Amino acid sequence: MAFMVKSVVGGQLKNLTGGLGGEEKGESEKTPAEAHGMTREEYEEYQKQLVEEKMERDAQFAQRKAERATLRSHFRDKYRLPKNETDDNQIQVVGGDVELPKELAKMIEQDNEEEEERDSVIGQLTNIQNLDLDSLKGKAQATLDDLKQSAEKCIVM
Repeated sequence: MAFMVKSVVGGQLKNLTGGLGGEEKGESEKTPAEAHGMTREEYEEYQKQLVEEKMERDAQFAQRKAERATLRSHFRDKYRLPKNETDDNQIQVVGGDVELPKELAKMIEQDNEEEEERDSVIGQLTNIQNLDLDSLKGKAQATLDDLKQSAEKCIVM
């Protein structure tokens, strides 16, 4: 607040006196704190806050990069692709234990469920079009009965 008053009133006062009045430091002689219109303590606190905010942003960015690397690693494992050293390094930078965001974990879980369903025998049978399970069951039973009859007729057994 004092800075605002000084800048408003000081500029007008300087114009009125013609700049002859006092001995003020030139722009090149001001400390960084004075250049920003703060005391030294305020300026140091401001710089500390800037550094902390930058560290927080960097940590969040590294976390997001590690989450993406985890997702890529998951898909590499799933599709049996070669591993990537860069992804492993990004995961290790964050600490090695990275949890995926809930939305991504949910998508992966649904994808795995669909894949398991497709890989099962029933899933394969449902993919075959125009399949009559009753006729297939009847044919299998008839073949089994024929085998039993031929086994009864067999002299060796």
